[in-house]
Amino acid sequence: MSKATLRVQRYKVLLAGVFSQLLCIGIARFAYTPLLPVMQQQTWMGDADGGWLAALNYAGYMLGAVLAALIHSIYIKDTLYRIGLVLAVLTTVGMALTDSFWLWAGLRFFAGLSSSAAMLLASGLILHWLMQHQQRGELGIHFAGLGLGIVLAAVAVEFMLSRALDWQTQWWVFGLLGAVLLIPAWRWLPRPVKPIAGARTELPAAIPPSRTFMRLMLPAYFCAGYGYVINATFIVTIVEREPLLAGMGNWTFAVVGLSAAPAVMLWDLIARRVGYLGALIIAMSIQVVGIVLPAITANLAVVMLSAVLYGGTFLGCVSLVLTMAGKLYPASPARIMGQMTLAYGAAQIFAPALTGVLAEASGHYTVGLWLAGGFVLLGAVLLAYLRQVDHTAQRLDAEAKALSVAR
Repeated sequence: MSKATLRVQRYKVLLAGVFSQLLCIGIARFAYTPLLPVMQQQTWMGDADGGWLAALNYAGYMLGAVLAALIHSIYIKDTLYRIGLVLAVLTTVGMALTDSFWLWAGLRFFAGLSSSAAMLLASGLILHWLMQHQQRGELGIHFAGLGLGIVLAAVAVEFMLSRALDWQTQWWVFGLLGAVLLIPAWRWLPRPVKPIAGARTELPAAIPPSRTFMRLMLPAYFCAGYGYVINATFIVTIVEREPLLAGMGNWTFAVVGLSAAPAVMLWDLIARRVGYLGALIIAMSIQVVGIVLPAITANLAVVMLSAVLYGGTFLGCVSLVLTMAGKLYPASPARIMGQMTLAYGAAQIFAPALTGVLAEASGHYTVGLWLAGGFVLLGAVLLAYLRQVDHTAQRLDAEAKALSVAR
């Protein structure tokens, strides 16, 4: 394969990941966020129902994460990735075919399962291809697809609302769009092939984390997951319920996506200056402000600032933690990613259900926002303590800073 052909193939592989994010995250997962207030207006759905459906979606994602961590065969992962793409389309179309809570619950669960295909399985498959072809193992472009998926969902719903399309028609449109996105996501990611006989890839030795590291990192990442899921699920509804902000919910969500798209690359640069833990503490501290601002004021400029702060940090937190997992276990990062994802995912099941119940009881989301901000702040404090007392954390930070010197 010539250098020019390899370069084209590399971009197609990375774009396959972007299209998988647009389908499995942007549509199968995040179309629900801008459509939630529409469905609440046009169906029987209340705040608590919306929260439970979101919780079930994250339960599906967590199951997918566990399966991704347990399965070691790259060939089985490739098959599951392709099943996930089809599942994303089918669950999206299925939302238009019923208004039964229990059928919606099943569809949101399996939509969450499909989300893991883009976030976890696609990431591993792309890295596998890059390593086999001696390409840089960078996933910034792939994860940018998550932010672009949020933009796609928000802008599409805003456009369809301007055409007075009802909630069912909007789900149909998303299903058709998903079927189009499935084609490059499927075709541009080659199926894995067996490595050439005798070829070896030397990987750095594992650095097993200390008990202190895991005891503090897991609850800190749980707190990060709690803060992430509240705005990701309810931000459009929160904004639309403010009389002064009516009509701005989808645009706020689009700003979240635009801010998230370059976040991975930005936080990688910050980590080279202050270390992985240092960057994670900064990201979570900024995210606290982004989460609670809508609870303080309904000023449009402040709410948009909130969207920028939240969007620019939540994906950075995930990428930093995944990077640390890869540093600790270079040959099998799924070993620790599974534990991290369980902590992050558990919060995403618990938090939206609780927030929906609180919102229905109080008539607003203020308590839920403050609670989410408090959890993220607690997580940042735990990480700050971890950074001071644990040698694993200090070694990871030193490695990140060494990258800056090397470059």
